[in-house]
Amino acid sequence: MKFERTLAICLDMNGCPNRCLHCWLGDLPNHKLNDKTATKIVKLFKPYFENITFYSWLREPDFTKDYKARWLKDNKLSTIKPKRFELASYFTIIRDPEYVKWLKAVGTKKVQLTFFGLEAMTDKYVGRKGAYKELIAATKILQDNDIDVRWQLFINEENKDEVSHLLDVAAENKVTDIFVHEGSCDGNNRKLYDIRINKDNIPLKVKPYYLNYENLLSESECIELLKDDDSYFIPKHKDEIVIYITSDLNVYFNFTNPSAAWQIGNIEDDDISEIVRKIVAGDVPALKFARSILLSELVKLYGDSNSDKVFSLEDYKMYLLNNYVDDKYNSKLQ
Repeated sequence: MKFERTLAICLDMNGCPNRCLHCWLGDLPNHKLNDKTATKIVKLFKPYFENITFYSWLREPDFTKDYKARWLKDNKLSTIKPKRFELASYFTIIRDPEYVKWLKAVGTKKVQLTFFGLEAMTDKYVGRKGAYKELIAATKILQDNDIDVRWQLFINEENKDEVSHLLDVAAENKVTDIFVHEGSCDGNNRKLYDIRINKDNIPLKVKPYYLNYENLLSESECIELLKDDDSYFIPKHKDEIVIYITSDLNVYFNFTNPSAAWQIGNIEDDDISEIVRKIVAGDVPALKFARSILLSELVKLYGDSNSDKVFSLEDYKMYLLNNYVDDKYNSKLQ
């Protein structure tokens, strides 16, 4: 019997040129995987799912010299065509003149580029010198090829003033599609909790560009909403089931950053039928822990009622849960 829900497999085949300080996936290994491995993985899952969508990337799409062939292979391995998500490799945009033409040929209408401040700050957060200049250059290349550009600006206490200046840089570069946000609070961005932007410190100039600002909450406001909430926060898939497979062939859900408590299994070490069972049942340590504690209890354990740091409510729930998961999982290992 096959499961009717589509399985989206995201395999980290080529890694990423960056080491972003905000990356919600954390710092994953950058090993290369070959076509044979990709084909093998899809064949393993095909007997269990009616439809599969295959992506050969987790972090940076098209980060490979054979991006044209790779896109065709991804499509061939899929029963439902993979999406482009308005994403592209700006690393490749400025190094391969053919890439932007190919992006247009495969139907790309818009590409999102991510900034963290001005030159030194963006280079620091991307983890690569020259990243800011590449982003500016990529903006012009895309515009010259009639592909719209969106700028995503991450903000925290360290870079808030530079984000204001970036709005001027965007205007100079004729970019009008801009949004600012704080990012989730898992992976590397969770390590930046101490400098997470305070609601009262968001510059006035930035507020019109802030994503969903009217519904933005401070941590203290989140706590007020959740302190009497006697339900469980159990992350669930929406329409399709999405799994991430890292280059060491560990399998995870896409709910939060990969970690031991969230690991479903390993393609080489575990039987595929058991991996599928765990995927469908949500049978991983982290979700077992999630089923054992109420949101009101999570708030008491990990919430700071004096904090003005901003969150969406769902991101805050995940932040609380990951604190609990880490504590429970680590205590089991001791």
